[in-house]
Amino acid sequence: MSRLTWTRRACRRPGIALLLGLLCGWLALASLSPAARAASPLDVEGVDHYTLALTWHPGFCASRSRPPRECREPRLRRGADERFVLHGLWASLPDDLREQGVTRRDWWRKGCFLETPRPDGGFCRSHAPLVLPEALGERLDRAMPGRASCLDRYQYAKHAACLALPAEALFATSLGLLESVNDSAFGDFVALHRGGEVGRNALIGAFEAAFGEDTGRALRLVCRGRGNRLLTEVRIGIDAGALDRFPAADSLVRLDRGRCASRVRIAGFD
Repeated sequence: MSRLTWTRRACRRPGIALLLGLLCGWLALASLSPAARAASPLDVEGVDHYTLALTWHPGFCASRSRPPRECREPRLRRGADERFVLHGLWASLPDDLREQGVTRRDWWRKGCFLETPRPDGGFCRSHAPLVLPEALGERLDRAMPGRASCLDRYQYAKHAACLALPAEALFATSLGLLESVNDSAFGDFVALHRGGEVGRNALIGAFEAAFGEDTGRALRLVCRGRGNRLLTEVRIGIDAGALDRFPAADSLVRLDRGRCASRVRIAGFD
């Protein structure tokens, strides 16, 4: 058994508190050679891809019957209809959990809460406050409005804690990926059409124009509201071993198609 595998299993034993997540993450990095640490801090054994989930904030807010704080406060909405904001970066089902009988559906729905059940209550109860460098925390505040509702703590607890992923590496990587999308022609296309409607295929075409022919298979559009016409999120499949090459076409992996209508509304804030 490799040192990394041993570290992950030790850190995932039932009864180990989520407060040890950062320590487990440090041990996971320490178990790798310096070259491997430099190559990819999120290269977890048995994880073949990640899903980058980016929220279109005005659409998300418009889809909620009881909008959370990040939808109500003007300072948290400022500029969030000009770019995508971060929802999360989700590892695929690890091989060792698959071998234990965990299904993709179970992993998708519960993630790390399969092993350490989520405490009752809101997102803030899912994990202790994350300890991040000040500069990274400030970037995350701007890029993840949901942090006001402890979305960062929930995302880490559900998608990373049991994999011994360091929070700093997870969010620094996520922000780099987010910026690549927002700086692309695809990000420009979505921002340009806010307040209007576009064809679903036009969105896929804009993605392929930005990232390469046939890369649209790596894009999953998420829509809510009546008739699934309101864009709330995009999800992008990325090879776990190629995060540092994103958004190169060969870094992308296929995801299941979404269920958006043929015409999609891209909301803006009033």
